[in-house]
Amino acid sequence: MKKFNIAYLVSTGIITAFMLMSTGMYFFNHAEVSKVFTTLGYPTYIIYPLAIAKLLGLIAIWTNKSKSLKEWAYAGFFFDFILAFFAHYMINDGEQFPALVALLLLAISYFTWKKLK
Repeated sequence: MKKFNIAYLVSTGIITAFMLMSTGMYFFNHAEVSKVFTTLGYPTYIIYPLAIAKLLGLIAIWTNKSKSLKEWAYAGFFFDFILAFFAHYMINDGEQFPALVALLLLAISYFTWKKLK
C-alpha cells in the first residue's frame, strides 16, 4: 500500500507542477501563449478560462472533498492532454512528448488513487 501512496503523491505532484507552470504562463506570458494557441489552431479567448479550469482541477484533486468532482477533474486533464498531444502532433512541431508524459503521469495518479480508495 505504501508504494501506491508514493506513486500517487509523486505522479500527482509532477502533474501539479506541470499545471502550475502552464497556468503561470497563461496568466503572465499571455502574448507568447496566444501565438502558440494560434499556431495550434485554437482560439485565444480560451486561454484564461483554461487556466482557471486547471487551477480548479488541481484543487479538486488535492482536496478530496467530492469523489465525483475529482473524477471530473481527472477527465478534464485527460482531455486537455489528449488535445495538446494531437494539436502538436498535427502541426508536427515535435512538442507532443510533454503531453504524453503528462498523460502517463495522469494515468498513474488516477489508477493509484483508485487503488488507495
